[in-house]
Amino acid sequence: MIANEEKSLNFLEEILEEDIRANKNGGAVLTRFPPEPNGYLHIGHAKSICLNFGIAQRYNGKTNLRFDDTNPVTEDTEYVESIKEDIKWLGFEWANEFYASDYFDTLYDFAVKLIEKGLAYVDDSSAEEIARLKGTPTEPGQPSVYRSRSVEENLRLFAEMKAGNYADGEKVLRAKIDLASPNMHMRDPIMYRIKHAHHHRTGDKWCIYPMYDFAHGQSDAIEHITHSICTLEFIPHRPLYDWFIEKLEIFPSKQYEFARLNLNYTVTSKRKLLQLVNEGFVSGWDDPRMPTISALRRRGYTPASIRDFCDRIGIAKRENVIDVSLLEFCIREDLNKTAWRRMAVLDPVKLVITNYPEDKTEVLHGENNPEAEDGDGYREIPFSRELWIEREDFMEHPPKKFFRLGPGLMVRLKHAYIIKCEDFVKDEHDMVTEIRATYIPESKSGQDTSGIHVKGTIHWVSVPHAKTAEIRLYDRLFSVEDPGSEERDFKEYINPQSLNVLPAAYIEPDLEHAANRGYQFIRKGYFTLDKDSQPGKLVFNRTVTLKDTWAKETKKA
Repeated sequence: MIANEEKSLNFLEEILEEDIRANKNGGAVLTRFPPEPNGYLHIGHAKSICLNFGIAQRYNGKTNLRFDDTNPVTEDTEYVESIKEDIKWLGFEWANEFYASDYFDTLYDFAVKLIEKGLAYVDDSSAEEIARLKGTPTEPGQPSVYRSRSVEENLRLFAEMKAGNYADGEKVLRAKIDLASPNMHMRDPIMYRIKHAHHHRTGDKWCIYPMYDFAHGQSDAIEHITHSICTLEFIPHRPLYDWFIEKLEIFPSKQYEFARLNLNYTVTSKRKLLQLVNEGFVSGWDDPRMPTISALRRRGYTPASIRDFCDRIGIAKRENVIDVSLLEFCIREDLNKTAWRRMAVLDPVKLVITNYPEDKTEVLHGENNPEAEDGDGYREIPFSRELWIEREDFMEHPPKKFFRLGPGLMVRLKHAYIIKCEDFVKDEHDMVTEIRATYIPESKSGQDTSGIHVKGTIHWVSVPHAKTAEIRLYDRLFSVEDPGSEERDFKEYINPQSLNVLPAAYIEPDLEHAANRGYQFIRKGYFTLDKDSQPGKLVFNRTVTLKDTWAKETKKA
């Protein structure tokens, strides 16, 4: 079915709708997502996943998952499994699971066919010599002395390459196209190189491996991919993509390009991400400060928030930089509707309500999520004479418009009573260790008959009922907008405040049985349970603050 005409279409949707109207490929839509299994997927891949799977769903099509496993040195089954997990977590299912290595025999036969047509030859030149002879964008290339080899000699040498008769780098197979082409990719590109390395799927069967440009388009054609959607850097590769398909006379897959996702305060280069992992700047690929999908999942991002983000940034033909605050906005929007509210005191000081009975415990009730239509249920909250409150909620000498606690000031305790600060205690280091207050029995939330109105409300946790947890406060990994610029080492821009660990915060007892879901710690931000949690030792990660604190800091600067 063609999408709603009233909706504004992006350029890819316009192409698909025209193809469907023209009954091209019988009106079929088959896309693919072709990651190389040499690292974990990141937020940029999420955009490609949402695009390829989403556009196929919209037009009653299908999407293949194909692993571009043509470089055995950098690839691993660990990455294969993580990629599959990420795609499923984002909410998508692939029609077929393929590997470029599935087609190694067919690709070899394709290469032989091109040799037989006089369109490919074996070159003994070194990598440096090949690069020199290619010329420059303004000067044509020069033919290698091996370019004139006969078809018979090329067939023999290529078979010997496959048989393992030569060392790595000793020979390559090149397409014979146009050494004067203004497109450098058309100047006799390399199709196969020798690489004696164990492959994660084919083992030691092969010692020659196809280059990306030779494997990609032909794999698309083998699978009858109708719309091969790539990022803009592959525009110069498109003529070569079309040339191979034309000369091999195979299914005419077509390549289309869109702008990749560039996010500020972030690096998405796999090489740089691997450096961060290997050099210990982060704890692993799923460190919650990383831009990988597994890291975002561990930090508490939801599939819906990432799909919403990808939808909001749209599909364009021009490169631009997206503000990471938009991603943070999307997760706030989602968690505000779904996260359960709980109270947690991260920097505690004791509050004693002197006129509340010492042996009394009340059970109060709080909504799980007041933003939900039905409130999403309630939980029980124990209340007692001694409470933990945030140290920042008390000031010995409060300024005007400080609507929290200070000598003589009144405030409401969330879900509970209005209290008045009467006194406080300090230790020998001039640190406040205890705040003393009285409560107004008639001011109970939901039953308030006191007639007293206060402007401030603070959260708390009952001392005898509190549970402890480690809180990990995550922030942006880099302190500058463009850490990936080549002017300096990107690792110099790592934000020293990107992780702050609070080893013993106090939390509501209800959180002792926390599930793998989002929580809003009232007034503190959105949090999620970390995989490091163990019985009796809970660990929570901050997903995002309640407000965009970076925007405030930028304005100050």
